[in-house]
Amino acid sequence: MKRLLGSSWWYVSQPDLWRLVAWTGFFLIVSPMTATGADRLPPPNIVVIVADDLRADALGCMGHPIVQTPHIDRLAQEGVLFRNAFVTTSICAVSRASILCGQYARRHGIHDFATDFTAEALAQTYPLLLKKAGYRIGFIGKYGVGRNLPAKEFDYWRGFPGQGFYFAKDKANQQHLTARMGDQALEFLNSCQPDQPFCLSISFKAPHAQDGAEREFPPDPRDEKLYSEVTIPRPVTADERFFRLLPPFVQKSEGRRRWERRFATEEMFQRTVRDYYRLITGMDREIGRIRQAVAQKGWSRPTLWIFTSDNGFFLGERGMADKWFMYEESIRVPLIVVDPRLPRQLRGRSVEVLALNIDIAPTILDWAGIPIPSTMQGRSLRPWVEGQTVSPWRRDFFYEHHTFPKIIPPSEGVRTDRWSYIRWLAQDSAVEELYEILTDPKQQQNLAGKQEYQATLEQLRQRWAQLRKELE
Repeated sequence: MKRLLGSSWWYVSQPDLWRLVAWTGFFLIVSPMTATGADRLPPPNIVVIVADDLRADALGCMGHPIVQTPHIDRLAQEGVLFRNAFVTTSICAVSRASILCGQYARRHGIHDFATDFTAEALAQTYPLLLKKAGYRIGFIGKYGVGRNLPAKEFDYWRGFPGQGFYFAKDKANQQHLTARMGDQALEFLNSCQPDQPFCLSISFKAPHAQDGAEREFPPDPRDEKLYSEVTIPRPVTADERFFRLLPPFVQKSEGRRRWERRFATEEMFQRTVRDYYRLITGMDREIGRIRQAVAQKGWSRPTLWIFTSDNGFFLGERGMADKWFMYEESIRVPLIVVDPRLPRQLRGRSVEVLALNIDIAPTILDWAGIPIPSTMQGRSLRPWVEGQTVSPWRRDFFYEHHTFPKIIPPSEGVRTDRWSYIRWLAQDSAVEELYEILTDPKQQQNLAGKQEYQATLEQLRQRWAQLRKELE
């Protein structure tokens, strides 16, 4: 119970919310309110799950008719599903840095796999801020930022550098990496104490490719037969004509080379996508195990769950593989937030507002009762989860990709709640694309060259120039 200085008002902890209580004679007046800062419920345990290369639509809760994700679907049923979640840069190292620090790449400055956080920047990431506030912090899986792992900063560390391997080179230990990470999560949970809040960050490799391997998406042996009897339809934009519409420098990029070894024939397409789906279902099974382990602990402290991905993934759209480019399949990600204290009527909802990977860190800090650093450029999603309407909220965001410019054409752009403006920077003069997402969600018709859309194009050019300057 906390008394406001110079007042007879008190904040009192209740199961679902803080209540403002005033004593007036023999009467007790109670009004609900949402707490901020220190005036809130005890800090929850937090589990942050980040998939790798998981596109937004490859989940049952997002309407996918084939892939099986019952445990992730249950998260959506118990929490809030953000249907318009995006990354500000679609590549693992940059996006993971943005998730950790809540900043655009323009500010955190990590554009490759070699650059580490500075000591000062690392101290301002959500795990280290939680640790400073008394949390026990753990990390499992693909760290993805720089070459020097911050293992000593964590109370429990099972992170690995680079991409990792689904199967160890030691033939005596052939447990699939996804299952091994599930075991590590249970090990962390078993070492936690009920009187200390924890934050466990689990960074799955699945369903990322084992780049260059003979079988690039090797599933857990238990999942080998999954989807074997299913014929997976090719995407509408996998047609050759959409590839021919790409700028020539994109046609010759790394995305096309990877397409050639994964999707060039119908047989290759079916094999690759089935394995991609198998990896997703294998990850879903481990999420179920972790959820069950938390439930069995019987802790009185609630556990907040956040599930997302570091970026999307092309499954042959436009004759491309992987991600990087500013098309919807690449930049859209799943995002689910579960607070078990939500009243029943607020669970199982979908929220349509623009949510970004840079929002995850401030959202976590908000729930933990920790001040959000002014250097963070994201915003807390907590009010939306709790059924509030935040006004004003973002109507657009800036996109940028500058990693490996020799093989991945650099690009920037602006995605609004209606328009997608793509600006290729590989040439002396910019190459532009414009799509009206509301009427053309697959981005099949580039409007940049049409006279009737020149005013919109110019507005988005100006917004691009404004954002790229403001966000540094």
